[in-house]
Amino acid sequence: MKDKKIVLGVTGGIAAYKAAELVRLLVKAGAEVKVAMTSHATQFVTPLTFEALSRNKVITDMWGPETAPMDHITLGQDADLIIVAPATANFIGKLAHGIGDDFLSTMVLAATARILLCPAMNTQMYMNPAVQDNLRILKERGCTVMDPEEGGLACRTEGTGRLPEPPDIVEEALALVTAKNFSGLRVLITAGPTIEPIDPVRYITNRSTGKMGFALAKAARMRGAEVTLVSGPTHLKPPRGVSFLSVNTAEEMRESVLEKSRACEVIIKASAVLDYRPREKALHKIKKTEESQTLELVRNPDILGELGRMKRNTRCLLVGFAAETQDLIGNAAEKLKKKNLDLIIANDVSRQDAGFESDTNAVKVLYRDGRVEDLPLATKDDVADLLLDRIKQVWEAGL
Repeated sequence: MKDKKIVLGVTGGIAAYKAAELVRLLVKAGAEVKVAMTSHATQFVTPLTFEALSRNKVITDMWGPETAPMDHITLGQDADLIIVAPATANFIGKLAHGIGDDFLSTMVLAATARILLCPAMNTQMYMNPAVQDNLRILKERGCTVMDPEEGGLACRTEGTGRLPEPPDIVEEALALVTAKNFSGLRVLITAGPTIEPIDPVRYITNRSTGKMGFALAKAARMRGAEVTLVSGPTHLKPPRGVSFLSVNTAEEMRESVLEKSRACEVIIKASAVLDYRPREKALHKIKKTEESQTLELVRNPDILGELGRMKRNTRCLLVGFAAETQDLIGNAAEKLKKKNLDLIIANDVSRQDAGFESDTNAVKVLYRDGRVEDLPLATKDDVADLLLDRIKQVWEAGL
């Protein structure tokens, strides 16, 4: 989103207050944001709020002192993206039928930038056939429409009509302005830990949070890939637009991965699958006694190794991860060769600022030809983009 030019249109609905948070998040992501409000929108939130957050003058009137004569033409043609949030039924109807009777509607009609509409209104209003027809018309003309969410509405009813949450709007906006260099590729990504039950209330697991895998899934989807994400238990919300499968045990992950892998060109195994599981699961909770307990473990299936054997006769790029606490390069290089990988991403999980439970990561990329590339400490979102760049290069080079 860095240096992207975003125009935010705010129309007159109660959800206009959420647009302030949307501006904050867009600016935080590096975008240059300019806001245009309808006169009705100013009854809910003052222009000064958006001026403070965007650091730009807010346009509220075609003829206002803050408006240059050609702003209604140039603003929507110089932008990378126009977001209208909230988009009321009135604004949607005007746009669908070519009515420009204020600055915002006129600017959008003259725009050449992509348009993201975020409807928000009463449920019955949203479901009205006229509104649905107008949305269909706009979709057919190339507008992207985010479906409103369900829940409690300002009119004290429950139903569909809530404005999507600002982080979700930012995610959709980022997808629209990101270059689609993964378009046409089907990508399978695994994330998170697996868990293995000991009894009905206890299990063994590891410290993986799934953040790296989820970041990769979001970034691949942004770039136009068809993404399937298979994840063990996490507290993370699946990225928008990906096919999501939730699993618990290593065997469950194996079944899902093998089923989905046959249709994919790229597989990224970022999950931390347990190497061992209890030989037996107790049917009832194991009660505490004075005696010591011995837990016998057996090997779990080697999913990555199985994928490596399967890919020998197919054009599938296979990427593994190596979470290590010692001999990082040596252990990763051995895993790369043993499991027939095209790339392996090695990270030192003994560091406090990288690996498990951290929002940042510092990894080394090992290639089949013996090259080792250090990537700098960065957020996991940024690391995901850097890794996808390398994966794309290897794919285009023909593995």
